Amino acid sequence: MNKKFDKNELRERTVFCGGLKLRENPDGSESRTLVGRAILFNKESVHMWDDEDEYAVEVISPSAITKEFLDQCDIKMTMYHNREKLLARSRNGEGTLKYDVDAEGVTFEFEVPDTVDGNTALELVKRGDIAGCSFAFRTHYWDEGFVTRSVEKDGEKTKITYTVNAVTDVRDFTLAADPAYPDTEVDVREREHALREEEDHDKAEALREALEKKKRKHAAVMRLRSLAD
Repeated sequence: MNKKFDKNELRERTVFCGGLKLRENPDGSESRTLVGRAILFNKESVHMWDDEDEYAVEVISPSAITKEFLDQCDIKMTMYHNREKLLARSRNGEGTLKYDVDAEGVTFEFEVPDTVDGNTALELVKRGDIAGCSFAFRTHYWDEGFVTRSVEKDGEKTKITYTVNAVTDVRDFTLAADPAYPDTEVDVREREHALREEEDHDKAEALREALEKKKRKHAAVMRLRSLAD
């Protein structure tokens, strides 16, 4: 198999969520506690690609992320997936970043640090310039034990759904300016290219198998004819 599609290769993906807000203090004083949801279960992502023939989406299964699993990770809370802009952190379930897992996904909260990046994040959230969150994870994307793929017709188009059932690591939660969409056009092109290559690879494999079957059938027919003669 082409090394690019080696099922042991790790792939990093990013999925976006909304719902970021400042928690209100009971006494009315200004809060520095940010709460949000970093992971949504069983929700389709935005289209990873969409053309006249087909489109693809991604879904995170509840089996992929559990509280016990997160408690084994080193999760950094950042801005824009930039680890130099660190806001909070959880190492093996301990630290300044708190989280919980429910039926809908993963929630989090942390006290915004009194640092340049922390104060910038706080101001941007207050202004509404940053309104969502996302997370980055790693998985064996080409191994069906980790990610399954289903194909169905949706009107005139083919819909491809990638369901992430297991991950190997959660790398970070992050504040995102555009939580409904991938963060850069380059990122979109890279994802589309990688997944399209996988689709092309699968189609090529299917074609090769079909040709091999045809050759074997032809050889069997020729052997039968030779015996008949």
